[in-house]
Amino acid sequence: MNLNKTNRLMPLALAACVVLGILIGTFYSNHFSGNRLSIINSGSNRLNDLLHLIDDQYVDSVNMNELVENAIPEILAELDPHSVYISAKDVQSANDELQGSFSGVGIEFVIRKDTIHVQNVIPGGPAESAGLIAGDKIVSVDDKPFVGKEVTNEEAMRRLKGPRGTKVKIGVLRNHQNKVRQFTITRDNITTKSISCAYMLDAHTGYIRIKNFGENTYGEMISALADLSQQDFENLVIDLRDNAGGYMSSAIQIADEFLPKNRRIVYTEGRKQPRQDFMSTGHGSYQDVPLVVLINEGSASASEILAGAIQDNDRGTVIGRRSFGKGLVQQQIGLRDGSMIRLTIARYYSPSGRCIQKHYNTGNDKEYEEDLLTRYNRGEYFSMDSIKHEGPEYHTMLGRTVYGGGGITPDIFVPEDTTGITSYYKEAAMSGLILQFAFEYTDEHRDELKTKKTSSELIAYLKRQGLLDKFASYAEKNGLQRRNLMLQKSQALFEKYIFSRIIYNMLDECSWMEYLNEDDPAIRTTKEVFKKGIAFPKKEESQKVAYSPLKGTGGEKNLMRMEKWVTAFRKA
Repeated sequence: MNLNKTNRLMPLALAACVVLGILIGTFYSNHFSGNRLSIINSGSNRLNDLLHLIDDQYVDSVNMNELVENAIPEILAELDPHSVYISAKDVQSANDELQGSFSGVGIEFVIRKDTIHVQNVIPGGPAESAGLIAGDKIVSVDDKPFVGKEVTNEEAMRRLKGPRGTKVKIGVLRNHQNKVRQFTITRDNITTKSISCAYMLDAHTGYIRIKNFGENTYGEMISALADLSQQDFENLVIDLRDNAGGYMSSAIQIADEFLPKNRRIVYTEGRKQPRQDFMSTGHGSYQDVPLVVLINEGSASASEILAGAIQDNDRGTVIGRRSFGKGLVQQQIGLRDGSMIRLTIARYYSPSGRCIQKHYNTGNDKEYEEDLLTRYNRGEYFSMDSIKHEGPEYHTMLGRTVYGGGGITPDIFVPEDTTGITSYYKEAAMSGLILQFAFEYTDEHRDELKTKKTSSELIAYLKRQGLLDKFASYAEKNGLQRRNLMLQKSQALFEKYIFSRIIYNMLDECSWMEYLNEDDPAIRTTKEVFKKGIAFPKKEESQKVAYSPLKGTGGEKNLMRMEKWVTAFRKA
C-alpha cells in the first residue's frame, strides 16, 4: 500500500463526505421534518407581500406602523383570550404593578372635571417631601397649563412619571386658595404593595388581602404573617377576591408556606412545554394554621392556583363564589421596537389534575368577554344550584369532588347579598355619582375631616352630617331624579358606600377594607367556620355547602367591581 498517496487523498475524501452529509441532511430536512417551517415562511412571506403591496400601491398614504400595530392584536386574538400585544409606550405601565415599583412623583390621583385631583400622597415619596397634600388639584406641569380635554390618564402618567432623578415642576391649586402654588419634585422609585391590608379580624383571626401577585408578594406575605404572629393569631383568612392574578411563582411560594412536604401545588404543560410539577418543600412555617381562602368571580389565574392548591390538598376551606376560570400560562416576549407580547405557552393544572380554564372560542370571543355578566343573569351569584360545571369530576386527597373546566367552585358558597338594593341605588353607583359626591365632600371638608384619626372617629362624625340628603340633592343636580322611597330603602347601602369612600380618601386602603369587612357576609361565614373548628375539610364532607348570607349590607362591597367601570385611581 502506498501510504503517501493515501495520506494525500484523505483530505479530499473527508471533504466529499462532509458535502454528501450536507446534501443528505438538507434532503431529509426538507422532506421529512414536516412542512412547519415552510408553512411559517409561506405565511410570513404573504404578510410581508401584503404590506409591501399596500405601501407601494394603495390609493392613499398609509401609516404602516399604525397598521401593523392594529393588526398584531387581531392575530393574537385568533389564538386565545389571554395572548395579548402591549405597545412599546404601554410596556412600562403594564409591568409596574407586578414589579412592585415604578419611577414617578409618588401620588395617587383621579381625574374629575378635566382636572387632576391628588387622591393620596404616597408616604415617604418625593411628592410628600416636596409638600404636596391630598386634595391638591394639579393645573400645570413644567410651566404649561394641564387642564381640559387633554387631561387623560395616559397623558397624566406620561407627564408625571419619568426616570429616577429627573425633575418635574407642578402647579397646584389648594383647597380654598386661588393662587397657584409651584412645586419642583425630583422623581424617585416608588414602591407599590400587592398586599393592601393585614390586620386582626378578632382576637384569634388574622386577615390578609392580596390585590395581585407581583415580584414582591411573597416577601410582603412573610412580613404580614410575622406581624400577625406578634398579635398571636390562631386562624388565618387570605382574601383573594377580585385578585386577577400575576406571577405564578409568587402564588406557588405562598402555597408552600401552608403545605406539608411533597404536596403538588400546580403543574403546567403545553405543546412545546414538557410537564413541570411544582411541589411543596415542607419548609413552610404555617402548615398547621386553620386556613380560609376567600374567592369570587374576579379571582383569576395565580389566585386560582393558590385556591386550587389549598382545596385539592384539603389544607383549608375555600369560601365565596366561583372564580373566573383562567388556566392559561403566558410568557412575556419583548419585540425589537420595545413592544411586548404575552403569549400563552402552557396550561396549568391543579393538584387533582383539573384545568381551571373555562371554555373559549378562538377569535374575538364575545361570549368569553361577557361570561361574568352571563353568570349574573342566570343567577349564579345568588344560587349555587345555578353554577354550570362544564368539565369532568376530579377528587381531592380526601376524595371530595371538585370540577375542572371553569374556575374554582368554593367549598362554602356565599351568595351576593341584595338586601336593600334598589334601581335608584344601582344607578347612583354605576353612574359614578356616589364616588364623585364622596370625593367632592372630602375635598370641601378636608380640614375638619383630617382631625379624625381613626375610621370610628370619622364614622361618628359623618353620621351627624346628614350625608344621605346631601347626596340626593347632589345627584338630582347631576341628572339623577330623587326617589325618596328607594332612598329610604337603600339607606344603609348608601351610607356604607359614602362613608367607606370618605374613609378611603382620608385614611388608607386598609382602613377602608376594615370598615367594609365589618358586616361582610363572607367574613361572617369565615368566622363561623373558625368558631365551629371546621376549617380543615373532612373526608365525609364530599358535597359543597351553600350558606345563606348573614344579614348585613354587603351590597356596597359587591359594587366595588362596578367602580372599576366608572373610575380609576392611577399612581404616578
